Amino acid sequence: MLITLENMASAELRLRLASADEVEAWLPRLAAEYAAKIAESGALPADEARRKAESDLRRQLTDGPDRAGQLIFRLMAGERPVGWLWLAMPYPGGDRSMAWVNNVEVDEEFRGRGYGRQAMLLAERAAASRGMTSVGLNVHGQNTVARGLYDGLGYQVTAQQMKKVL
Repeated sequence: MLITLENMASAELRLRLASADEVEAWLPRLAAEYAAKIAESGALPADEARRKAESDLRRQLTDGPDRAGQLIFRLMAGERPVGWLWLAMPYPGGDRSMAWVNNVEVDEEFRGRGYGRQAMLLAERAAASRGMTSVGLNVHGQNTVARGLYDGLGYQVTAQQMKKVL
């Protein structure tokens, strides 16, 4: 069955393509949050993390938010936006049959309601409806809530970096 945006909804959540204006307003916050996670992980100092975050986003969206293969959705509970889902299809790193979750987030005031789980299930359905056979993602090691979500949904670790501060 072909899943369209109109019928791609769970009992409480659905996906709506984000407008260019919404994306442009969101990207600076996304870059700041991504940089903070990089710095918190200890991978880079804050100034280098900020440069890396901005560079990564620019590279992925070289043609703006309408770049082919980049789908940026608002998570909608009824008519209210409650978060974001950014998918790349196919995965720009190689596997042409894998979709990639660049970002999934539920706005803080809506967390704890199961929207993160529903968003990931919607991401899987969106990927499958476009011929993808798998979904990949990265998760920062310190993000135990997200890691628990992905474990519970059956995602498997395919690579792992570790570090010990001396």
